[in-house]
Amino acid sequence: MPIIERLKLYALLIRLDRPIGILLLLWPTLWALWIAAEGIPDTTVLLVFIAGVFLMRSAGCAINDFADREFDPHVARTKNRPLAAKKISTKEAVTVFAMLSLTAFGLVLLMNTLTIWLSVAGLALAVSYPFMKRYHYLPQVHLGAAFGWSVPMAFTAQANEFTSLTWLLFMATVLWATAYDTLYAMADRDEDLKIGVKSTAILFGENDRLIIGIIEALLLLDLWLIGRQAELGMYYWLGLAVASGFLVYQHFLIRQRQPQQCLRAFLNNNWFGLTVFAGIAIDYWAGTAP
Repeated sequence: MPIIERLKLYALLIRLDRPIGILLLLWPTLWALWIAAEGIPDTTVLLVFIAGVFLMRSAGCAINDFADREFDPHVARTKNRPLAAKKISTKEAVTVFAMLSLTAFGLVLLMNTLTIWLSVAGLALAVSYPFMKRYHYLPQVHLGAAFGWSVPMAFTAQANEFTSLTWLLFMATVLWATAYDTLYAMADRDEDLKIGVKSTAILFGENDRLIIGIIEALLLLDLWLIGRQAELGMYYWLGLAVASGFLVYQHFLIRQRQPQQCLRAFLNNNWFGLTVFAGIAIDYWAGTAP
């Protein structure tokens, strides 16, 4: 196979055609960086974490497809992925994962010692997440922890310490990811039941919308606590109000649990994350935060 065609398959493996995962990982990382730096993050730290978000999300896609190689051919949405369609080998997928992870670790070595040690736990979470759907009904929470681990890493890279804000931001990311990945799982629920894959969408059953709403209420409470503790001002609260509107809109989309509408609701979370970040960044830029 020509090298260009092979590279295109690798690009599909790491979902370059679907950057939503990069964005959902990027926004809470930027929340943490801006708050830890009080509005002016170190340029090197910022660039390392933007690159790291891209590399680790891409690595996560590769190891996810390796873990799901027996399941994906039986799901309409995933059966054409390169590994599921046997257009690339399992060895290639693992190699792509290893190369991306090693590159990301090389970047982390530019950071302080605390951040380097945290990266080891982050890699463990990223590697283990794709296999969890075989063993328990909360893989979405595990994903939240994997995505959320970028928060203490970014915070400590900037501030070289943990604070209570570090863990409030981490918990906000876990709650948010659990909610939006449950929306994603709702789109595949019928097929997941047939092939024996576990998810929060299956666990929650008919109470899915109610429980997602409760999780989102806890998320907004957490973000309120973050705003109070970081002494953020008017622009943050305005951003949070607009972001809350996106959550309401998502519930409107999933009211009949149609798979395509659940996917639309999932994708809409990019605007939630962007709006919260915009509120933080503008607040610091305008000088209403300390």
